[in-house]
Amino acid sequence: MRRVVITGAAGLVGQNLVARLNTQSNLAIIGIDKHPANTALLRKMHPEVEVIESDLAHSGNWAGKFADADAVVLSQAQIGGLRRAEFVANNITATERILEAAALHNVPYIIQLSSSVVNSKADDLYTESKRAQEQLLDACSIPHVILRPTLMFGWFDRKHLGWLRRFMDRTPIFPIPGDGRYLRQPLYAGDMVSIIEACLEQRHTGTYDISGLERIEFGALIRLIQGIVQPRAHILNIPYSLFFALLWAYGRLDRDPPFTIGQLRALVIPETFPVIDWPEIFSVKPTPLSDALRETFLDPRYSKITLSF
Repeated sequence: MRRVVITGAAGLVGQNLVARLNTQSNLAIIGIDKHPANTALLRKMHPEVEVIESDLAHSGNWAGKFADADAVVLSQAQIGGLRRAEFVANNITATERILEAAALHNVPYIIQLSSSVVNSKADDLYTESKRAQEQLLDACSIPHVILRPTLMFGWFDRKHLGWLRRFMDRTPIFPIPGDGRYLRQPLYAGDMVSIIEACLEQRHTGTYDISGLERIEFGALIRLIQGIVQPRAHILNIPYSLFFALLWAYGRLDRDPPFTIGQLRALVIPETFPVIDWPEIFSVKPTPLSDALRETFLDPRYSKITLSF
């Protein structure tokens, strides 16, 4: 029986990964996450999985769960928010504690979920902390692989396309900043999970940019989602300055906004990310974007499940 520890197990990638790996009879999964509601949801959906609610930025009994682990999937992350301390705690300090536990218990392999933002022109708290996180892995002597996905979507997506899709049902007008012609390379979380599975089996090492293979403008992506889910909202392009002002005002009212000014600035940067032949490298069949969006928003098992912020 192999043991795999998944940090950030109640987040987007973690939930998708547990749902996939839990079908394997020869695998014991230990999921660790600090979010009470989402950890409880993970435990309810997968009662046979050992789920631990703990803050990895602090020492605790969770470290003992690394004993006899065949691999660690390091996927905890602070993605949004306005406070530097949260990004430091979740992306840097927690990673330091995880690597200490992995070294203490002689874990033979680590998979780190980084982000394409490390190659970005963006300069925000998320980008800064993810670069620092990669530096910690670069200094680690344990064999490891670093995966840099672009914007991900899929089941349990609370922050990005999932939130935008739900917003479409709550408002008569869906605003798009400016002309919406910002190239995106969205990556299906299901494909990301397939790559992680390949790493667990094949023990890849090195750093890989895992970009969505289909480039699409943000406005076209939103309209594609609209065509699939048929929401009540009508799409309307509004000036960037007005969108910025609305986000700023919302950020003054919500301590953990789902979309921030920093993310807006990153959204409109005209850039694309490296595309490698990850289907060939990891022996993974990519899911066409339109099919992936339908699976995300129409799947009868998981599409209606919403994680908490």
